[in-house]
Amino acid sequence: MDERRTQLIGTALGLFAHNPPEDVSLDDVAATAGVSRPLVYRYFPGGKQQLYEAALRSAADELEQCFAEAQTGPLTRRLVRALERYLAFVDQHDAGFMALLQGGSVVQTSRTHAIVDEVRRAAADQILFHLGYQPGGQVAGPRLRMTVSTWITVVEAASLMWLDQDKQPPVNELRDWLLDHFVALLMASATRDAETARIVRHALDLEEGDGPVGELARRMLPVVGDKGHLLDVPGKA
Repeated sequence: MDERRTQLIGTALGLFAHNPPEDVSLDDVAATAGVSRPLVYRYFPGGKQQLYEAALRSAADELEQCFAEAQTGPLTRRLVRALERYLAFVDQHDAGFMALLQGGSVVQTSRTHAIVDEVRRAAADQILFHLGYQPGGQVAGPRLRMTVSTWITVVEAASLMWLDQDKQPPVNELRDWLLDHFVALLMASATRDAETARIVRHALDLEEGDGPVGELARRMLPVVGDKGHLLDVPGKA
């Protein structure tokens, strides 16, 4: 890619990251990049819309890499690192991230929506890879895919709420809370779906007692420890 075009995309991405896209003009991009407006048009003859889509594509490429991890070690350790990269991106591109996912920008088009959907699909594919599904191999069943997609939706919604609440709670607490949700969703799905149960049992074999799953289990015990009556089913021995 041409060095100047790369510079303009980086400049635009920085502006879109801290301002709603509709508030950013080509003059703003030119001034920030230290170039003339005609030069911006030379590289982006489609104007602001083309530049916005190019910046969005660049951001999407970065987001798609957030969940890329080697398929080794405990699943939750891998997801911790992935969430850290994802939330760092959200933190750095706060206003632009909100405008992108909330769909409020006047420059949203079917192409920009397709880019966002591509990021979601890529994230789901990466999570399924961590769960043992190789690209081009066996396809995950509908319940497992629904579980993963639901969690990605939770991550997006929580990220938006976090930004709206002045980035509270602290990012490490948000990361751990999102990881708890993933574990809880998998566990709940495993009770109703044999495929997910098999995946969960294998994943638990790799987990460590001092890891996120063990810590979650210990935090749950005081909540449910004295609720043995829930295991008693009337009419059954």
